[in-house]
Amino acid sequence: MQIGSFLLKNNLIVAPMAGVTDRPFRQLCKQLGAGMAVSEMVTSNSLLYGSAKTRRRADHEGEVDPVSVQIAGADPAMLAEAARYNVANGAQIIDINMGCPAKKICNVMAGSALLKDERLVGRILEAVVQAVPNTPVTLKIRTGWDKEHRNALTILNIAQESGVQALAMHGRTRACGYTGEAEYDTIAAVKAEAKIPIIANGDIVSPEKAAFVLAYTGADAIMIGRAAQGRPWLFREIQHYLQTGEHLPSPEVGEIYRVLRGHILDLYDFYGDLTGMRVARKHISWYTRGLRDSAQFRHAMNQLQTVDEQLQAVDRFFAQCMDLAHRFDDAALKIDEGREALQGESDE
Repeated sequence: MQIGSFLLKNNLIVAPMAGVTDRPFRQLCKQLGAGMAVSEMVTSNSLLYGSAKTRRRADHEGEVDPVSVQIAGADPAMLAEAARYNVANGAQIIDINMGCPAKKICNVMAGSALLKDERLVGRILEAVVQAVPNTPVTLKIRTGWDKEHRNALTILNIAQESGVQALAMHGRTRACGYTGEAEYDTIAAVKAEAKIPIIANGDIVSPEKAAFVLAYTGADAIMIGRAAQGRPWLFREIQHYLQTGEHLPSPEVGEIYRVLRGHILDLYDFYGDLTGMRVARKHISWYTRGLRDSAQFRHAMNQLQTVDEQLQAVDRFFAQCMDLAHRFDDAALKIDEGREALQGESDE
């Protein structure tokens, strides 16, 4: 898939998620198979450009190309300035947020609330595209404001006329939030009319679902968000399945430990010890879902107050998990050997 002059290595994209798709997470997902990762949204309010949060979100040092930065707001001039600011700070693709359903975003008529005002959508897109003429501009939307007002086809036409170079769509309306199931008929209808790449998003949680959504919608790419939390290797699993029709083995406990430990060390380095430790808590929780005694471990994790305590707790927990896994493997080996011996006796 190509966006502007950037040819992506595949058609698997990390969705922008506030508080999640920081630079360490984006880099990790790219290392584990994603073709592109979109940053968490950056405000268009220039008064906040000097804040620590905005500076971190505009930090792309060492990040693998292409660097895609999502901007959010409702004022065309402010969004145009935000686009220029982020390009000056390393953004290679500008993505405009018209898909976020969060109340604090929609209450200021940003995010998916913009879908209610099609004229404003056009003004915003034209202003941003003109502000950064040498940088591709993409757009993220939902299917509409609610099920009675699905206007994605209209937004597609506005986007194409404005010079937007790719459109990502979540298969829910703003009113749906994240409830119910994503629908893909609207995405398929938009793709059938589109002259620009279409990226399908929503409820893509497995290699099989990824293959289904690509086939059903005809989309050029898929975008994965919540399913990659604690599972950044999902991208390599999907890529392998799309290429071969076969499943990669699930990561063993030892690999989960190595990926998690490297990730939280990057978080400490990126945020500093105190903030890094707090951000790491949610990632540790996601990585350890489904592992033995993980609920008790996660509860204890939230009480720890230093990076040393956090790292030591992670090390102890995974040492126990790997010890149990080795014991299970040894027991399974003995069972297999016993079966082979019995089979040999019966053959005689």
